[in-house]
Amino acid sequence: MISRSSLRHLRIPFSLLLMPVFLFALGLTPNLNGGRLLLVFLALHLFLYPSSNGYNSYFDKDEESIGGLKHPPKITSDLYWLSHGFLLVSLVLGMMISWTFASMLLTYALVSMAYSHPAIRIKKYPWASWFIAGFFQGYFTFSIAYAGLSDLGWDVLIKPHIAIPGLLTSLMLWGNYPLTQVYQHREDSRRGDHTLSILLGIKGTFMFSALLFVVTGAAFAWFFLDRNQESVLWIYLAAMAPIVLFFLIWFRFVISNSEKYASYSWAMGMNGISALALNAFFIYYFLENTQILQVFEY
Repeated sequence: MISRSSLRHLRIPFSLLLMPVFLFALGLTPNLNGGRLLLVFLALHLFLYPSSNGYNSYFDKDEESIGGLKHPPKITSDLYWLSHGFLLVSLVLGMMISWTFASMLLTYALVSMAYSHPAIRIKKYPWASWFIAGFFQGYFTFSIAYAGLSDLGWDVLIKPHIAIPGLLTSLMLWGNYPLTQVYQHREDSRRGDHTLSILLGIKGTFMFSALLFVVTGAAFAWFFLDRNQESVLWIYLAAMAPIVLFFLIWFRFVISNSEKYASYSWAMGMNGISALALNAFFIYYFLENTQILQVFEY
């Protein structure tokens, strides 16, 4: 029997935070097909990400706030099997496109499992967890989405026209990832997880993220200008404005009282604004780059 607490630990709405990666791949894919689009979206956002969330929650057994759950319910044994069930559905959907696409989904899942499984627990290594989480949720996921949308194989990982935007998505996540840990220092320390945010300290985390946000903005600016999309660049900067403003206000409060303002509410506020602004931008970018009716041509 599936418990209500296990369903909550899947944190399906939290998948919205990673949707900009899928939408960016969608905006750059030349061979769109409505059936593949639906399968890729469902496999990633409705089943693979929730499976990962549930699996990680099962082994973390958090007692304090986690992403998407301010008061996480008690873990029950069915969560383990529910997370595997969601993974199985994701793989079945992937195989409806190709075995290659399904194998890429499985690779993501295995790395995600290694992130929190006690036998490996990548999460306890600050720089390794930062790099691996940003790479697989960014570059690798972008490549998965592109491969699924276009029915391509593993070689997408080394193609320059995919590698460059894929790296841009990883830069976004490498900048934001430490901010998702600033309110979890006590919980992570209790489990022995020495996260990057703990290593940098609260104020150091903000300075590190600020530096990467600048690098990310400059990299996206170069990308759009290199493609002669100056108008898109201005829309991108407009989308980034509320994110940067929220970050600066949050940083200002953290400087005055880091313990009080390095909180779940502020972190989720940052994530929520980022998701809304970036999802809106990449939907615009998709519409700008694509004849939308072609998606449902077949």
